[in-house]
This record gives sequence, structure tokens and C-alpha cells, in this order.
Amino acid sequence: MIKVFLVEDEVIMRKGIKNHIPWEKEGLEFVGEASDGELAYPLIKKTKPDILITDIKMPFMDGLELSSLVKKEFPNTKIIILSGYNEFDYAKRAISIGITDYLLKPVSREKLLEAIKRVAEVIREEQEQQKLMTQYQEEMKENLRAEKIKLFYALVHNTISISEILNKGGQMGMDFTASYYTVVMFKVISEGHDYMEHLVKVTEQVEEYLESEERILCFKRPEDGWFLLVRSEDGEEFQEILSALKEKVQSLIPEEDTLQYFGGIGKTVQRLRDVGISYNEANSAFASRFFMERNQIVTNEEVRLWNTPAEKSVDLKTIDVSKIDRKLVEDFLKVGAKEEVENFIENYFRKVGSGTYNSVMFRQYLMMDMYFCVAGVLESLGLSAEDLPEHYRDASVIAAQVTSVSGMKQYLTDLFSEALDLRDNSSMDHYNSLFEDAKKYIQENFQNNDISLNVVASQVGISPSYFSTLFRQELGETFIEYLTKLRMDRAKELLMCTNRKTSEIGFSIGYKDSHYFSYIFKKTQGCTPKEYRARRKEGPGK
Repeated sequence: MIKVFLVEDEVIMRKGIKNHIPWEKEGLEFVGEASDGELAYPLIKKTKPDILITDIKMPFMDGLELSSLVKKEFPNTKIIILSGYNEFDYAKRAISIGITDYLLKPVSREKLLEAIKRVAEVIREEQEQQKLMTQYQEEMKENLRAEKIKLFYALVHNTISISEILNKGGQMGMDFTASYYTVVMFKVISEGHDYMEHLVKVTEQVEEYLESEERILCFKRPEDGWFLLVRSEDGEEFQEILSALKEKVQSLIPEEDTLQYFGGIGKTVQRLRDVGISYNEANSAFASRFFMERNQIVTNEEVRLWNTPAEKSVDLKTIDVSKIDRKLVEDFLKVGAKEEVENFIENYFRKVGSGTYNSVMFRQYLMMDMYFCVAGVLESLGLSAEDLPEHYRDASVIAAQVTSVSGMKQYLTDLFSEALDLRDNSSMDHYNSLFEDAKKYIQENFQNNDISLNVVASQVGISPSYFSTLFRQELGETFIEYLTKLRMDRAKELLMCTNRKTSEIGFSIGYKDSHYFSYIFKKTQGCTPKEYRARRKEGPGK
């Protein structure tokens, strides 16, 4: 129902308009009345009418002053001015305020109703367009996430100017302005790596919270989890935001739950151009999740202080071999990201302790153990150490790197990076067949209204977030772009080759709402379905 509010100081006229127009019959709701602008304004703020009908000359606050206030507070409200003064200055002021219609008194009920109906129709069209736009934006969320993460990487790697960041951010509905910036890397973790409905549900709930918090700019990580750019005015506010985040996540993941969370906090910086510094520290802290207890969000400083070994002379009898935890390495090689390798190596050596790896003999043992650990993980993935470049398998090369701690770290960093490349390439080979299954499923079911990224991901047994990333990498377009293209191609075929109604065609390809189908068609094809079909009559060359 379109809501209408009336302001008129003449009681007889006000009661006549209120009582003699069939509001409900015309799809309208009369929500309030007042005798002047001063009394009307608080009532208008409360009832939020779609249409305001107001006299222009009233005591205390006239119609133009009231209209100016209403337009500032509720820019979408349509205003119809009633005036007994046929003067250009009033009309000119009304136009500058944004009045929808200007009627001269005396005005008949029929003429007023005609004006109200005309304005109501405009409102309904705007509401329909807004509804379609909202639905479209909801469907395009995947595309928006992809654009956001590109912008985030551009920010932290300083590949575009600050003005571009601000402009592009504004286009995506993100306000980057703040006094302080802190990057937080955050992830909900499941010990099992397969698709889990529970994990997906909790992840969606966490993301919904993150996107609702206006002080946090949320960016989806390709490997699952989020990059969070926390904007604050001081250190206390940042701690409040962080505490609220922990409290919310803990409420979604009870202690006895199989799911866990972990986050890494970067350095707080004052300049947007320095966000990359915070990102690097957050990345380093986040990589410690393989070593530290879960269900916490830690700073890089806390990681450095964690398990800091005391410097001692090397005594082979005191070396604690139990600190060489192969499972940590295996877990990292299976689920870690290439960008985390260097930080993982540093954390691992910190855990082992410098007093231990200062021994050349121990370094030699550790190097060989890490090599065989890599070989074992590759074998579990159906690969082999033979797939590594030859110099990584050359004993003389390994021996040469053992002579220094820095050489050993560099060798292991390079070795792990190569292993992750092999893992990822192998995964892509494995996922190629899954993509074929996914594409086949989409092609056979694109006409179903309930098909979605989550549905297709569950069909092939991959988490929606990871499936979205792989889909984009493999096909060069997002899932929704691929789905929409399939639907539009079929729609164009039906428009040209059949006489079926536009609404029937839209329904047959997965759009229950014919208006939304027309909206999407025009958005993607540059013309309405009716205009596209008209080309058939024009013939070739037209």
C-alpha cells in the first residue's frame, strides 16, 4: 500500500480530502493528518509516508519549509503542493525543493485523486525497479566479492593510487576513510577438509556479521576465510571491535563444536598507503595457526613471544627431537597457501629453537627429515619426489645449504613452494573432471529457479567458497556470470524461434518473476526481450 499524509490548515478541506477519497480502493493508505508543518513534521518522521500532500500557506511552518525538511530526511517521498497562490516564485521554490506536483486551489476531488494516482504509479515503478535492483545485487554478490578482493590486493601491494582506491571503494559501497587501519586475517577451521554443511552454515553466519559491522571492510580470501580491514578512531575502539568479533564467533561456535577459528592481527597504521605493512604482519601472525592453540586472534608480537627459546650452547644430549613435529609440516603442505611458506618456516624454526638448529649435525638431520616429509605428502597426493626439480633432490645441493641457518631456511622455503605448486597443479587436474561434472549439472539444471553456487558445489563435493575461486580461475568468469549467459542464450533462441510469451520464456529458464527476467535481459543484452524479438521481423541487414 502507498502511504499518504495530509497537511492542510483549513479543517473543512482537510476532512473532505480525508473522508471522500476511496483510499483503500485505490491501493492507498491514509496514515495521518495535521493542520500545519510544525505539528506534521514529527508525525511524518514516525509514519514515513510515500506521498505528502501539503498546503503551501499555513501558520507556524508553511508547506515549502516543511517540504524542504521532508526532502532532506526522506528524499524518496513524493510531495504534492496545494496552493491558492498562482505565483511563479512559489512554483520556482517548489521546483528547487523537488516537489512532484503543484496544484492550484480550489482543486476538485477528482483532480486531486488523479494527481495522487499518477504519483502513486511513479512510486510503484520505482519500488519495482528497486526490488529488481536489490535482487540483481544479491545475485551479483559473487562478482562483487571478486572485485573487492582484487581491490584489496591492489591496496596492500600498492599497485594503484589512493584516489583510485577511494573511488573504486565508493563504487562498491565501501568507505575507506578512517584515522587508523588494522588488517586481520580470519578463518573458521574444520579438521576435515571436505564439504561440510555445518561449516558452510557457520561461515555464512560469520560473514553476515562481518558485513553488517560498518567499521569492518570484509574481503573474502580465495583459500577460505577473510581479510578484514578494521577502521577505528583509536586503539580502544579497535579492541572493542575485536572483542565483539570474538564474542560473536564464540556464540556461533560453541566450545564442544568440531569447528574452530583463528585470526592474525597486523600492525595498526594511520595511512591507507601503509595498509600493506599491516597485511604482512597479519599474514605472519595468521601462519602461526599451525603451531598455536585455536580459537584465538593473535598479534605478530604475541607469536614472537610465544615459546621464545633461551639461547644456550649446543649439547646434542639436550636436543629435544619431539619438537620436530612432522604432522605440522604435513598439515601445512596439505592446506597451507604459498604466500604463507616463509612465515611458516620462521615459526617452525622458532618452535624448534635456535639452540637446537645451531648444530650443523642437527640441521643436516632436519633438512633430510623435511625433504622426506615433502616426499611423503607428494606421494599421498598421487605424486612423487621425482616431480620436483632435480636440484631439490641433489644431495650435494642439500649439503651446501646446511652450512648456514639462512641457507637452510631458503632451501626449505623454495622446496615447500615447489611442493605447493605441484599440489595445486595436481588439485586442478583432479578438479578438471569435477568441473566437467559441475558444468554438465548446470547445463542440465539452469532452468531451475533454485540452482545456486551452494547447490552446485555440494553436487561436486567442494566448499562453496573454494568452488567459487576455482570456477573463476578455470573458466575466467564467476558462477553467476556463467549461469546467466546460459539462460540468456536460451532466452534469445526461444525469442527468435518461438511465439511463446516473454513471461513463459523467463519462467522456462529459471526466472519466476517476468519483470526480473526482462530486467536481467536488458541489463545483459542492452535491449528488452520485446525489442530483441522485433529484430526477427526486421530481417537481416536491418
